[in-house]
Amino acid sequence: MGLRAALPAVLAALTAAVAGCGVGAGAEREGGGATLRVTRDFGAQVLSSGRVEKVREDQTVMRLLRADNDVKTRYGGNFVQSIDGLSGGGESGSADWFYFVNGIEAGKGAAEYELNPGDVVQWDYRNWRAAMVRATVGAFPEPFLHGAEGRRFPTRVECEDASSRACEQVKDTLDRAGVPATGASLGAAGNQQVARVVVATWARARQLPTARALEDDPGKSGVFARFRDGGRKVELLDERGEVAATGGPDTGIVAARRPSDTEILWLITGGDERGLDAAVKAFDVATLRDAFAVAATPDGPQHLPLEDGS
Repeated sequence: MGLRAALPAVLAALTAAVAGCGVGAGAEREGGGATLRVTRDFGAQVLSSGRVEKVREDQTVMRLLRADNDVKTRYGGNFVQSIDGLSGGGESGSADWFYFVNGIEAGKGAAEYELNPGDVVQWDYRNWRAAMVRATVGAFPEPFLHGAEGRRFPTRVECEDASSRACEQVKDTLDRAGVPATGASLGAAGNQQVARVVVATWARARQLPTARALEDDPGKSGVFARFRDGGRKVELLDERGEVAATGGPDTGIVAARRPSDTEILWLITGGDERGLDAAVKAFDVATLRDAFAVAATPDGPQHLPLEDGS
C-alpha cells in the first residue's frame, strides 16, 4: 500500500477524537512544565512556540496546542486540519500536520496523549509523500531525559572505540545534559527498552541491521540521507527523497530511528573519522533543535531534508 493510500489509517492512529479536549483544572504535577513548538517543512521554519511551567493532571497535547493556537479539525475532530490558518492538503495534497513528543512520533491521538512533566511537543507541517518519520533529533536532550509517555528508557552509548575522543565527547555531552548513560560495545545484546546511541564510522555502524537502513530510501529509513560505497559517499536528500547534494567521507550524520515501539536508536556516524568527528560536534542542543536529522558537512551542519536544489 502506498503512503497516500495508507495516510487515513496513519492519521487515525495519530489523532483520535478530540471530544472533551477543553481546558481542565486538574491538580499541578511535580517535575516541571512542558514545551510546545509549531514548525513547518521538517522543522525548517518555526511558526510559534510556547511553554507551560506546570503540567496539570489530564492535560493533553491537544489542550497544550489549543491554549495559544487557532486549531481546526476534520473527520469529526479526529484529525488536525489547520493550525493558525495553515491547512493540510497543500498544493500537491500530500502536506499535513504531524506531532512528536520528545522526538518520538506519537502513537495515539493528540486529545488522548496525556502530557508528562518535561515533555517537548513538536507539531510539524510537512510533505509526507517520501517518508513517514518515526523519530527526530530536534528535541535533544529528549528522549533521553524523560523518555516516552512518562517512561524513561535507560541510555546506552555504543562505540566503535570506547576510549576514543568521539566516544568520550558524546558521553560528556549527555552528562552535561543530565542524562546518565552506560557504555557498551558496538552491537551489544539487549536492544529492547533501551535508548541506544551508536558512535562509529559508517563502515562499523552499518554492521548493525537497524543502522544499515541508512543505505535505503527515506521511506524505509525515515532519514533523508543515504550512505553509499561503504561510506565513501553520502547523499543528502530533499523532501521528495531526491538527491540534493553529495558529500564525501568527511560528512557526518546525526539521526534518530524507531525500529520498533520498544527501541530508540540514535546514530552519530560519518564516512570516516573526519565525518564522525563532525557528527560529534553537531551533537548539541543548539544544532539539533527542531531538526529531523542533521548532516555535518565541511561547510557546517545542515538540517535534513535539504531544500530543493540545495
